[in-house]
Amino acid sequence: MRYIWILSGFTSLFLGILGIALPLLPTTPFLLLAAFCFARGSDRLRHWLVEHDIFGPPIKDWERYGAISRKGKYLAVGSLVAVILISVLLQAPYYVIYIQLGVLTCTGIFIVSRPLPPSDV
Repeated sequence: MRYIWILSGFTSLFLGILGIALPLLPTTPFLLLAAFCFARGSDRLRHWLVEHDIFGPPIKDWERYGAISRKGKYLAVGSLVAVILISVLLQAPYYVIYIQLGVLTCTGIFIVSRPLPPSDV
């Protein structure tokens, strides 16, 4: 079971890294999932991820304060809007757009309602 957690952690980390380059793929949720998986599979890998200069700060902010940085909020909400706009431009069926609007609006409200970490205040 330990190896499944480690493999899941690396898969999530890979998707999080892809999210840095691909604007519509979220980075932070995959990093949080990677930290969760590594915590169950390898303390060493979790420690490495949480202490990483790039990946660590959003994980620490979430674990300590349940917070999302201002920049993270802007990027996340911008991505949500972009997904809806792309669906409209590609002329997706109306029911798909309405479902996206509902789900992504709830997601956006959740993101915006999270507090800012002390470093952003």
